[in-house]
Amino acid sequence: MPTDTILARFGVSDQSSPWRIAPVVIGVIAGWPQMSGIDERFDIGQTTLDKGPIALAIEDWRAMGGRKTASSADSVVAAVKAASRKGPPPVHLWNPPFCGDLDIRIARDGTWFYLGTPIGRPALVTLFASVLRRDGEAYFLVTPVEKIGIRVDDAPFVAVDFDVRGEGRGQEVVFITNVGDETAVGAARPMRIARHPKSDEVSPYVLVRANLEALIDRKSFYRLVEICVHEEHEGERWFGLWSGGVFFPFIRSCELD
Repeated sequence: MPTDTILARFGVSDQSSPWRIAPVVIGVIAGWPQMSGIDERFDIGQTTLDKGPIALAIEDWRAMGGRKTASSADSVVAAVKAASRKGPPPVHLWNPPFCGDLDIRIARDGTWFYLGTPIGRPALVTLFASVLRRDGEAYFLVTPVEKIGIRVDDAPFVAVDFDVRGEGRGQEVVFITNVGDETAVGAARPMRIARHPKSDEVSPYVLVRANLEALIDRKSFYRLVEICVHEEHEGERWFGLWSGGVFFPFIRSCELD
């Protein structure tokens, strides 16, 4: 069956827009610096932020771009380099006090906004994403000393591309997100398909890390359908994907007839 026909049965066509394709973000900053101080303020576009740990990350980006804004920039950069040697920030181990909500929003296409203005520095977005945590249905930026609530329209990440390693039932599909994370689909990081209750349009997701998912963009889903197969699953025949030794059912085969 042609791919376009299969996608149409999913409720996806070139004319519909169940999700948008986010641009690939380049540049990755690993780790989270230990910072303090709340008495200074500085510009971010047309706005200002209190110079606490979250805001200092913005200053750190400027410092690494060759534009020092405070005498503490050197120590901040040193802390980032030190943290990057230790791996990702252990946000799951940090339990700081809740410090309120910040007007940061992650749109469905993966764009980060502050006070309604897109954050245009990819490395800053990547740094914020590294300290993102989901508790229940709420999302927070978490450091050792503060926990700040933000808004997420759908999933916090967008899967913008993928590689396939191996073939058949032994293949592994590895997605790349808009912030540079890689996630290999399997039992530990499953895929799921959500259908809109009224329009029946689909939204495909993959788990990136603890409770944080990526919405798979349209071009990647088109490619994904090309490597899907029909398999028996729980007594029925399904059209879906093999990855990491696990079959992920997308749609019943009878719905494609």
